[in-house]
Amino acid sequence: MQIVDIQCLRGRNIYCHRPVVKLLVDLEQQYDIPTVDIEDFNDRLVLFLPGISKHCCSLGYEGGFLERLREGTYLAHVTEHIILELQTIAGYDSRYGKTRTWKSPYLYNIIYEFKNEKCALEAARIAVKIVNALIQGQALDVENEIKNMIKVSMEYELGPSTKTIVDEAVKRGIPVTRLGNESLVQLGYGKYQRRIQSTITDSAGCIAVDIASNKLLTKKILQDYDIFVPKGEIAYTDDAAVSLAQELGYPVAVKPYDGNQGKGVALNLTTEEQVRQAFQNACAFSTAVMVERFVRGKDYRVLVVGDKVSAVSERCAACVTGDGVSTVVQLIDEENLNPLRGESHERPLTKLKIDGITKQVLNKQGFTEESVPRQGQTVWLRENGNLSTGGTAADRTDDIHPYNAQMAMKAAQVIGLDVAGIDMITPDISVPLYKNGGAVIEVNAAPGIRMHVYPSAGKPRNVGKDIIDMLFPKDVPYTIPLVSVTGTNGKTTTTRMISHILKTQGLTVGMTTTSGIYINDKCILKGDNTGPASARMVLGDKQVEAAVLETARGGIVKRGLGYDQADVGIITNITEDHLGVDSIDTLEELAFAKSLVVEAIKKDGYAVLNADDAMVLEVIPRVKSRIIYFSKTHDNPVLIKHIKQNGRAVFLKDNMIIIAQGNHMMPVINVKDIPATYQGKVECNIENSLAAVSAAWGLNIPIEVMVPGLKSFSSDLNVNPGRFNLFELDYFKVLVDYGHNIAGYKAVIESAKRLGAERVVGVVGMPGDRLDKHIGMVGQLCGKSFNQIYIKEDGDLRGRKKGEAADLLYQSVLQGGIPKENVDIIYNEVEALNKAMLDARPGDLIVIFFENFEPVVDCINNMSKELEQKKSIEVSMVQQPAG
Repeated sequence: MQIVDIQCLRGRNIYCHRPVVKLLVDLEQQYDIPTVDIEDFNDRLVLFLPGISKHCCSLGYEGGFLERLREGTYLAHVTEHIILELQTIAGYDSRYGKTRTWKSPYLYNIIYEFKNEKCALEAARIAVKIVNALIQGQALDVENEIKNMIKVSMEYELGPSTKTIVDEAVKRGIPVTRLGNESLVQLGYGKYQRRIQSTITDSAGCIAVDIASNKLLTKKILQDYDIFVPKGEIAYTDDAAVSLAQELGYPVAVKPYDGNQGKGVALNLTTEEQVRQAFQNACAFSTAVMVERFVRGKDYRVLVVGDKVSAVSERCAACVTGDGVSTVVQLIDEENLNPLRGESHERPLTKLKIDGITKQVLNKQGFTEESVPRQGQTVWLRENGNLSTGGTAADRTDDIHPYNAQMAMKAAQVIGLDVAGIDMITPDISVPLYKNGGAVIEVNAAPGIRMHVYPSAGKPRNVGKDIIDMLFPKDVPYTIPLVSVTGTNGKTTTTRMISHILKTQGLTVGMTTTSGIYINDKCILKGDNTGPASARMVLGDKQVEAAVLETARGGIVKRGLGYDQADVGIITNITEDHLGVDSIDTLEELAFAKSLVVEAIKKDGYAVLNADDAMVLEVIPRVKSRIIYFSKTHDNPVLIKHIKQNGRAVFLKDNMIIIAQGNHMMPVINVKDIPATYQGKVECNIENSLAAVSAAWGLNIPIEVMVPGLKSFSSDLNVNPGRFNLFELDYFKVLVDYGHNIAGYKAVIESAKRLGAERVVGVVGMPGDRLDKHIGMVGQLCGKSFNQIYIKEDGDLRGRKKGEAADLLYQSVLQGGIPKENVDIIYNEVEALNKAMLDARPGDLIVIFFENFEPVVDCINNMSKELEQKKSIEVSMVQQPAG
């Protein structure tokens, strides 16, 4: 078995509304061999992964998969279960998986859920290695493979503080977007988004964070505000450190000037030798060292969130307790077996380690690593209580004195932090600092919150919720109006129309389309941008106050959605297009894929569906939100039933767009007053207008705002480029559109004929990735509809040989009935259009279905200039007096 391809679908997708991996494997010669026919396969598999025996599989009860193994199941199915079990071992509860053949009996798609992307990818690699080892009867160190997988996974995992905050955001329904592979996270969308990294929020300025990182500057600022701090100064040499210690008076503390997590900190130093050694240890973490008066007392961390103290922990330094038999090293190894301790931040506590600081602390107590402490004797490994160096923490939130809480909040405020960890040393946190000689030791800009969420003793505190509530107080929005538009035809125009209405309302609108990404009228990225990456780009822009996303089939199938849930999701229609691509071969399968857009809608949002579309019945069962139907007629049965049930509907009656709910009806606008409909002659844009009105109603936009937006939406190069753009030249017209399937061609041709031309001329072509029968259907339609045809071919052949698509189209247009002498084949799009314009007769309407828009427009403009120049010369010659 080997891996052919692997894709991560990070958002909601057609397989699952959670992130999944799509793994394509080649089973080669083992494609039809059940596991029972491979010697020792089943027994060795369970030996490698004992937990797999508990999998339910499709039987629905524990041990079901084991039964399937005994009966004999196939290797791709086994691989799916191995992957899920490996993720479970790594600590991720990922249960969804399914396996299906693809194209040939050798190839299988394995779809499985993931929580950690790196873990999911590593699990696939290891699973294939396990299967191959079992097939070939080879040995494999599965334990070591899993160990390496977990190590890689932890490098990609969110830090514990970030994860705690993210989990609370998810509970609140706030969309979460991870930015990169670190712990930088976007919460919410557009204008209302916030960003966090660990516990640093986007409100904390660089200056505030820099001040907190500068221990001496922090101390001086706190002193200026009458906050108790220990005296101290900076030392750059060990001699200077010793001199400062003598000046301050022993005992002293030595710490890195700009360190964190307690690394390199030494406390309660009483001799010159200890200071010199501590200086060397601290220099490993910083270029300068802080020497300050040692404050006796307990070590407290006070977490300030916004304008309140959120939690307080008493930290206890790392230690072990002697048993009279084991050495210090052995006691450490035994404590590290505690399941609560992990290598880094993945567990509530951190594993104990021996380093230079540890050895110095042991030495002060008269121990070495090989010493055997007596029964019950406490051996300290650190003097600071940081969890990152193995310490523990007990909750003391209810004990803090109001004065001390006020000092903590004041310290955070004067430094400029909205989330801060204030370290206090005091004999008793319930007594004011000024009464017992306590002091503020540090202000931390990115305080870890593990100790508060998972205290070693006392009550856990939901500080993640406090941080989320500070970032997004009650009734403060965290997202923007979001509309997602899909369908076979009309997506781009509908997207632009809705965006135009929202801009009329005065909003800054982010829009994704096949022509580019736009922020209001500014294109920030050209090209087809209808996938999830483009959606995330718009939703990550803080200017954006509303988003309208054209969401294409390709992005949905290959990468899923780039957002969580929309306020309005639209399916304009579902007709035959792109069938045979990405394993979508039928209209039903296409409807299933596009239905993702109307599945991913907020409960109080709206799915906008075309009641005139035959495929709407395939979509309806998948909708969980409210529905708005639109129709070109007022007597559509689906629409009538919906209105009677007090549902919302938008329809056309006597050229008037009407919105209706129950017994209430309200006229919106006459379609003849919408420029894009060309006096009501362009039926496809009437449909698009109905969809746009439905979306606007779903967003609760008033009719008085909709109408100006619709009245100012025209099919010109500025507002709706590439969609039914009509150019009037000297004695003929050119209509430019992006029709690329049978439904699109039919809509454009029918509307073009209503424009009243003497002859209708077609410059036609079809993308090479369409099925032969669909190219044939388009050709026959063109042969019936056009007086003259120029067949072109796309520059992007999409897998076909040069001339192949054009030849198919040529044969089919002749079947449509057009005389052979009225058909020309000119492969180049611009050359074909140019020839059509040179051959044009007065009153002609030339319709071109373009591939590349800008060269086509340039060609038309150049011809217009030539005709104007020619006309000018003719006029001047007529006006010239006879000689």
